[in-house]
Amino acid sequence: MSGTTRRSWPSSLDKAVRKLVTVAIEAHRINPKLHRVLAEQIPRTGQLKEVEAFNREVHTLVRTYLESRRKEMRKIDPGLATFICVSTIEAVAHNTVLNHAEMLSEKTVKVLVDETTRMVVGYLR
Repeated sequence: MSGTTRRSWPSSLDKAVRKLVTVAIEAHRINPKLHRVLAEQIPRTGQLKEVEAFNREVHTLVRTYLESRRKEMRKIDPGLATFICVSTIEAVAHNTVLNHAEMLSEKTVKVLVDETTRMVVGYLR
């Protein structure tokens, strides 16, 4: 991720998690059919290295941010917190868009963002 992305993190843990959830859902919504094909075909094509590299970069970025907000969080291992946060957000975004794209009105997306943010922030605190 670029330095610009790193500088754009909100200072509040709540706002940062909300931004991460929103970006994940919106990224998956861009082209759900293409996303489904890529999710099914990338493992078959041997291109997982690029996906894994991106995932490592996301984990590093989130962990760095969480470590900078330690005072706002309960005592928890930063690596585990990162894994749970990133995995939860990705699961909600991925599964919702791939399996329920037809229900994704703007109102539903707002509810998903609100509820996922509440769940992740609740876990961290």
